[in-house]
Amino acid sequence: MDITIVGAGYVGLVTGTCLASFGFNVNCIDNNKAKIDNLNKGILPIYEPGLDALILTNTKRGRLNFTTNLTGTVEKSDAVFLAVGTPSKKDSEEADLTFLFDAAKEVGKAIDRYTVVVIKSTVPVGTCRRVKAFIKKINPKADFDVTSNPEFLREGSAIEDFMRPDRIVVGVENERSRQVMDNIYKPLFLLETPIVFTTLETSEFSKYASNAFLATKICFINQLADLSEKCGANIQHISKIMGLDRRIGKEFLHAGPGYGGSCFPKDTMALSFFARNFGTSMSIVDTVISANSDRKFKMAEKVISACGNSVKDKKIAVLGVTFKPDTDDIRDAPSLVIIPELQRAGALISANDPASREAEKSLTNVDWQSCPYATCKNADAVVIITEWNQFRSLDLCRLKKIMKSPIMVDLRNVYSASEVELAGFVYESIGRGKV
Repeated sequence: MDITIVGAGYVGLVTGTCLASFGFNVNCIDNNKAKIDNLNKGILPIYEPGLDALILTNTKRGRLNFTTNLTGTVEKSDAVFLAVGTPSKKDSEEADLTFLFDAAKEVGKAIDRYTVVVIKSTVPVGTCRRVKAFIKKINPKADFDVTSNPEFLREGSAIEDFMRPDRIVVGVENERSRQVMDNIYKPLFLLETPIVFTTLETSEFSKYASNAFLATKICFINQLADLSEKCGANIQHISKIMGLDRRIGKEFLHAGPGYGGSCFPKDTMALSFFARNFGTSMSIVDTVISANSDRKFKMAEKVISACGNSVKDKKIAVLGVTFKPDTDDIRDAPSLVIIPELQRAGALISANDPASREAEKSLTNVDWQSCPYATCKNADAVVIITEWNQFRSLDLCRLKKIMKSPIMVDLRNVYSASEVELAGFVYESIGRGKV
């Protein structure tokens, strides 16, 4: 089977590479020639553990190719996955489908035999039917179907999520397209992966529903953490107790500085916008969006409070700026609010992140260092924003010796209060006392 992936971004690269690992012939297309040239040299535009090695293996075996030639590859493809970005519109919560319809236009013109057009991008309900009508208008003779196949990949563990998913969701209109999608995911049958075939609308909606619920869990536990600090409870113990209930589950119950990344912020806003268009209230989601935004500012206030209510002319060492570990993605990361807020209060920022390429473009007047200890030298306080493994086992005694003032603000509860205070630090964490 020949498969084309349109979009060599995060979802497209992971999807194409994993499908090539299943044994399919995959062509990954992008209109950014520099990106394609780099991919052909083995230079990736994103950081994802294990992806570089998997790409190398599949390109060497001739199963994975990168090109800008859309027409030539679509003509011979059995399935074409559209994996382009659907960001929020500027100054709006609505999803911007410009890239999707641009891709659909080119694909529609190139279809030369029966082809299944697979919408992998996260899109509002009804988009698949709009794309189908759009392609029919462009190429009335095209023999094709449109299916919905949302991705549920977590940055930092995307390969595992694709190869061993909790479920596969596919929206189809007929048996012909269902059979093609069934064949694509047949390698997962041995793992007894649940594959849910449903309508186009249900499949599209499922991604927004899932992400909104996970975002709600994050905001819920963060608000419980605030209350825990007031009443003397320990949020980590509360999270454990809640997570042991199988009806709740332990995932996404870790208190922190708020969610970020490429999915939760835009998907919750898109769901809220979509609901309003139908005259339906999504007040819970609206509250989640507001609470998450407020939280990032509260975290900056927490740092300032820990420093005696002033950070003016103080050096604040920041460990971790990406929205989560094992990714270079800083989209809507808490650091993008916390660091500028500290700077506005007069702080001098030094920072370290194992994958800080994108952050260095987005954050100004930051002294970037190559290791945590260089970052913390002569610092008045150290703030852990992202829980990279490199920050979980710092030599606290060494850290105290090189800092001007031994203050640690742990926004991810990486350490226990007892071990940090034993090393001589003033320690602030999220929603807990001493463990």
